[in-house]
Amino acid sequence: MSERLTFDTVPDLIETEEQLEELVSRPTQGLVDDFATLDGDIIVLGVAGKVGPSLARMAKRAAPDKRVIGVARFSEAGSKEELEGFGIETIRCDLLDAEAVAQLPKVKNVVYMAGKKFGTNDDPSFAWAMNTMVPATVASHFRDSRIVAFSTLCVYPFGVVAHNGWDERVQPRPVGDYANSCVGRERAFEYGSHVHGTPGRLARLNYAIDLRYGVLHDIASWVHRGEPIPIRTGHASVIWQGDSNAQILRCLKHCTVPTSPINIGGPEQASVRAIAHAFGEKFGKAPIFEGEEEATGWANSTYQAQRLFGYPNVPLARMIDWVAHWVEKGGAIYGKPTRYEVRDGLF
Repeated sequence: MSERLTFDTVPDLIETEEQLEELVSRPTQGLVDDFATLDGDIIVLGVAGKVGPSLARMAKRAAPDKRVIGVARFSEAGSKEELEGFGIETIRCDLLDAEAVAQLPKVKNVVYMAGKKFGTNDDPSFAWAMNTMVPATVASHFRDSRIVAFSTLCVYPFGVVAHNGWDERVQPRPVGDYANSCVGRERAFEYGSHVHGTPGRLARLNYAIDLRYGVLHDIASWVHRGEPIPIRTGHASVIWQGDSNAQILRCLKHCTVPTSPINIGGPEQASVRAIAHAFGEKFGKAPIFEGEEEATGWANSTYQAQRLFGYPNVPLARMIDWVAHWVEKGGAIYGKPTRYEVRDGLF
């Protein structure tokens, strides 16, 4: 039996990418238990992004006897072969090609991860196509499956941080092409769920933390380089990517008809200023701040997810330790800032 992701089994520090990949794909006991009673195999659409490989690998580790199929264009050399090395079947497919989607196997459980964020302002039409047309095609083809689709906290209007942000009852009021197109993605899956009775969930993900990217990496890098930290967006909900992967996969056992949103993130709205000072202590450098905190931001409540799945296994302080060590030793990075500090919706 492989090790489970628990507070007691995570290391003090992470030294290598191999260790990181193992940890971020380590299943929780709750996921293993849920998958033991989940009927059918699993297909992950858009598996080749930053998060997809670890999520697919976690699904396979949680249920070795299930088929886990990863679908993507696989434009990055070696990504397809790496997944196959973990026992994940792969299918090369451009999800914008409706005829190609029609050839995909109709697996009982679907995790939808495809989408477009960064560069949306350079070509809004492509973002809208990826974030609305593809979901409509997928919702039709997989009408008899369960569909858990990735969404984003950016669909919400800004909320008052001191009030813990919005829960899932609040209607979207997006800003900018990216967030608006993400509401379009949700609506496409909602429509399919209403028309076909497809069970589903819309996972409104906050900020998942890997050591190679993420809000904590952004803040740590600014502190380490002695660069000013934009502080108007003064709080962020962060969650270890392994915890968010497990919660999103567990949503397959908690689908609703019609599909409904669920916020996935940390239990708290973490203070950017406090996090920066924590990194400053690690690096022996005083953080530099630019601006003043606003009372509002993209803040939402994760109480619903906490009731279903419990607290995340990796607390904020442990993530800070890991990221500080990784940045200080010059660990590998993706070079893709989260831009969590953006407030005008322009990505």
